Amino acid sequence: MKTWKSLALPQLPGLMPGIHLHETTTQRVVPLPDTEPASMYVCGITPYDATHIGHAATYVAFDLLNRAWRDQDRTVNYVQNVTDIDDPLLERATRDGQDWRELALSQTELFQADMEALNVLAPDHYIGAVEAISWIVPEVEKLIAAGIAYSVPGSNGEPDGDIYFSVEAASASEQTGGLDSPWWLGQISGLSPDEMLTFFAERGGDPERAGKRHALDPLLWRIAREGEPLWDGASLGEGRPGWHIECTIIAQRFLPKPFIVQGGGSDLIFPHHEMGAGHAYALESTPMAQHYSHTGMVGLDGEKMSKSLGNLVLVSVLRREGVEPAAIRLAILAHHYRVDWFWTQELLENAQYRLERWRKAVQLAPEGSAKPLLAELRAALSQDLDAPRALAAVDAWAATAGAAGANPVVSERDADLVSDTLEALLGIQL
Repeated sequence: MKTWKSLALPQLPGLMPGIHLHETTTQRVVPLPDTEPASMYVCGITPYDATHIGHAATYVAFDLLNRAWRDQDRTVNYVQNVTDIDDPLLERATRDGQDWRELALSQTELFQADMEALNVLAPDHYIGAVEAISWIVPEVEKLIAAGIAYSVPGSNGEPDGDIYFSVEAASASEQTGGLDSPWWLGQISGLSPDEMLTFFAERGGDPERAGKRHALDPLLWRIAREGEPLWDGASLGEGRPGWHIECTIIAQRFLPKPFIVQGGGSDLIFPHHEMGAGHAYALESTPMAQHYSHTGMVGLDGEKMSKSLGNLVLVSVLRREGVEPAAIRLAILAHHYRVDWFWTQELLENAQYRLERWRKAVQLAPEGSAKPLLAELRAALSQDLDAPRALAAVDAWAATAGAAGANPVVSERDADLVSDTLEALLGIQL
């Protein structure tokens, strides 16, 4: 699948120091390994409501990591998927009387346009679930052969043959160690069994499905139903893949085993990333990723933002209304990526004002002021991608530059370096 276009990054003097990032499993900020290449997988959209601010916040956050790695002069291998076949997509297409393929294509293209506008660096591999089906089928067959996957008999109107992953068969008997230990249910999320059941039901699972060995067993292959799209599943029968296995197989095909960072929104910790890690260990006897990091949730004016409430703030709508994408990006960067926050009109207006203030200040860049600012931004971003700290440093620099008589010597060289710094590290074009 084609991805969007990225702007070339300006080259800055010096290098980003060692990067520390919050680890979800331990709830601590830890150093990332410096192995080459740097590798990252960030779960993509299900293309039927692209691109809301929650989406944008996640991809902007991990774009900071991508930029920080590149500022270390590292090669980065970044992979992202598109869940272009799944129940919610089919349900939305049916509701709107639209062919599901047309809906997926249009929303994916809209998402790509939004990412390009927000100056998010494109992934090196951008893979749709449909594209990956021929890779997924033989891996599910391996899990069946290993006794870690099984077929569920039909009941309550469901046909025979759906394939499920056995969390008990895949889990380690001793829940000790870290991510380099054998996988067990709860290793990443740290949730209790009751909490897992609640989230599983809320986030696409089917704990009540008759015939399953365990309520938390996730679907690997959905056997064909009348009126649904289907693909050749070889010995599995015609059908389509489950959600979690798609990311596992795509990541294992294009990234090291294990790769460095698995990223996504905090709503993906369980079950998506938990189950994906289980699939990876069952298939390759190695962890899915060395490090798990997640972004906070975004609401609107004090309420949860959700499809069901109909209060999604869409990047494309803001752009159509004339909002500059750089201001949208600045509004997102005003919050630390791990916190939950709310989108408001005031937040957007503040971001627009900040952008204008920076643009005026760069025309008055004091001689010798750019390199200290570059060092401050690197220090902030290397410590858990602290964008608010970075923005505060730019604000302080802009205040000094704009102060009457602060420095009568205006430096074009410093102005250029400040502009390049903001573009390379924060993705903000002045």
